[in-house]
Amino acid sequence: MQEHCLALPGAWPDDPWEHEHPVIKVGEGERGKIFAFLGANGVGVKCGRGREEADEWLSRYPDDASVMAYIGRNGWNDLAFGGAIPDGELQEAVDQSYRLVVEGLPKKHRPAGWER
Repeated sequence: MQEHCLALPGAWPDDPWEHEHPVIKVGEGERGKIFAFLGANGVGVKCGRGREEADEWLSRYPDDASVMAYIGRNGWNDLAFGGAIPDGELQEAVDQSYRLVVEGLPKKHRPAGWER
């Protein structure tokens, strides 16, 4: 999953909390924004602009999708690896999270080639 994340334009790993797994950001330096929280068992991503959109994941995958602590109210979910969510859908969720985060960056801070 980390390889997939880092293949997106302007993506880079960061370890602000000294965890075992990095977060993946887009945007320059301190202005960079997280679009994926990588973990051993899953990935945290922005699944929608708000809870209503993100809750669709909870309905489809009740055992493998959950609201992220602290930032879940803003449309962030944890999605589990190796469960009912197909790998392709996990990658699409990362791509969608990336798009949502990049769209929130000021235009001058968006990476070249980000539109897919």
